[in-house]
Amino acid sequence: MEILMLLLFVFVLAIFLGFELISKVPSQLHTPLMSGSNAISGITIVAAIIAAGLDDGSRMTSTLGFLAVTVATINVVGGYMVTNRMLSMFKKKDGGGK
Repeated sequence: MEILMLLLFVFVLAIFLGFELISKVPSQLHTPLMSGSNAISGITIVAAIIAAGLDDGSRMTSTLGFLAVTVATINVVGGYMVTNRMLSMFKKKDGGGK
């Protein structure tokens, strides 16, 4: 019970800290910041693969693990796509053969 309360406390603290940090970021930096944080979600993929591969006799563990792998993969790919699109906005346009 004590560990559950500690985890809940850390979760709530992370919510407040995250809100304060994001609210202080200038709007020009939101896209690169969010793209980078989505790419960090790769860590979630590793944990989800481990959860999906657990053989504890429960079908629910495998199902939730598979769902977590799918959602985390979409998150990481989306983060890279946003970063790529953002960086392409800053490339110089070709002058048309001049």
